Amino acid sequence: MRINRQLELNVWYEARTAINIAEPLFRLPFAIVLLHRVLREAKKRFGFELRGLKLEGAWLTFYIKPDNGLELPQIMQFLKQTFSARFNWLTGRSGHVWGDRYWSVILEGDPPAWAKAVDWAAVEKSAKEPIPADTTYTLTWDSPRQPGLTITTVISVKNAPKTPSPPA
Repeated sequence: MRINRQLELNVWYEARTAINIAEPLFRLPFAIVLLHRVLREAKKRFGFELRGLKLEGAWLTFYIKPDNGLELPQIMQFLKQTFSARFNWLTGRSGHVWGDRYWSVILEGDPPAWAKAVDWAAVEKSAKEPIPADTTYTLTWDSPRQPGLTITTVISVKNAPKTPSPPA
């Protein structure tokens, strides 16, 4: 039986979630742009402080302090579902993008010193970048479940809106 998540007001959480089958999607430039777009929308919708956003292979880790501490599950649900839906639409894939539930823990104070506040101006700039249409990426990584097995995936961006041609 799963233990209920602890939620409190005005506290920092360390939240971590992983991509399904440890696929390193954050190596893809358009995945970073897409994540920044979703973060920008979540910030407008929910309001929170965000520090130490770290993308490592298949892991997304960050320190978050919601304006209303009880909103952490709604924030995480929005981030994961919105990113998944848009990623699947852009690539023509279906199914899960994220593995299992997210993990979170309440911090006993402020985030660690290395966790700097997220530069929202940089996120905003990245979020405005166009997502290239008809581009193919190849990802190669070691299987987390079967040592010695290397997995290769080809991801094609199919549904990105085409850049309009310049006026004549």
